[in-house]
Amino acid sequence: MVNKVILLGYVGKDPEIRHMDNNLVMARFTLATHERWTKDGSRTEHTEWHNIVMWRGLAEIAEKYVRKGSMLYIEGRLRSRSYDDKDGNKRFTIEILADTMNFAGSKPEGGTPPQPIAQPAVTPDAPPLEPATDDDMPF
Repeated sequence: MVNKVILLGYVGKDPEIRHMDNNLVMARFTLATHERWTKDGSRTEHTEWHNIVMWRGLAEIAEKYVRKGSMLYIEGRLRSRSYDDKDGNKRFTIEILADTMNFAGSKPEGGTPPQPIAQPAVTPDAPPLEPATDDDMPF
């Protein structure tokens, strides 16, 4: 099975950082990607907003260097989840769990972080990875 997302876009707001027990760090922010096309002589643009979630070392790098307006290249995977909002309504969201991040464009504030930046593809709520077998292959 493959669950892979590659994005190149601009950060919509400074990351929200959470420091949890056991020195676990999580970063959450939005990333905007744009599509432009011309149809019948009219130029059209569409912006898609993505919810990015980073853990551990990658979140620490985001805390130091990622700011609103930064251009980032993100590799990760999709995760959908539901939750109850403050009024008790069930809400659904789709997030990108980032595994790799590279800065694109101009140098980020605070200096230059190491390139590329990656972390293991394991999150606190992820099940343990099992080796693939021939039965798992789609062909």
